[in-house]
Amino acid sequence: MKRHFYAFAAIVIFFASAFTAFKSVDWKIADSYSIKFDGGDPSGEFKGLKGSISFDPNNLKASKFDVSIEVATINTGNGMKNTHAKSEKWLDAEKYPLISFTSKEITKGSSGYEAKGTLNMHGVQKEITLPFTFDKDIFTGSISVNRMDYNINTAEPNHGAQIMKVDIQVPVTK
Repeated sequence: MKRHFYAFAAIVIFFASAFTAFKSVDWKIADSYSIKFDGGDPSGEFKGLKGSISFDPNNLKASKFDVSIEVATINTGNGMKNTHAKSEKWLDAEKYPLISFTSKEITKGSSGYEAKGTLNMHGVQKEITLPFTFDKDIFTGSISVNRMDYNINTAEPNHGAQIMKVDIQVPVTK
């Protein structure tokens, strides 16, 4: 009887552990983050980063990014350019107040990690891969974004840079 009980208990534990959800570490975004963009002219930064970051390098399947920045926080260092960038002609901050990224999968990359997911900007959703590193509680990544892919000022393709390099540095705390 005891042998049957132990065998039954072992089977129950095995199946229960097979369906246990592994949770990743939830991180809080520190105020000292940096989201800078450079297309020559214009260049600048965004503030207003919010969202959730769950990341564990030992459990990438449970890791996920769901973050956004407020378009109206754009700062080029020039008030007139800021107004122009927020206008209907460019980013249209009133109609599209957020730029967001939601990951679908995080994997180990050649020099760090890769977050594959959806970048939503100016009403357009595109699948992208965001390479990043995680060191000393700081996420660091860089991508290039073609504004034409997101229908930003397509009427004037030669007005300003089409390709923007975006550098992201996000310190986090538990």
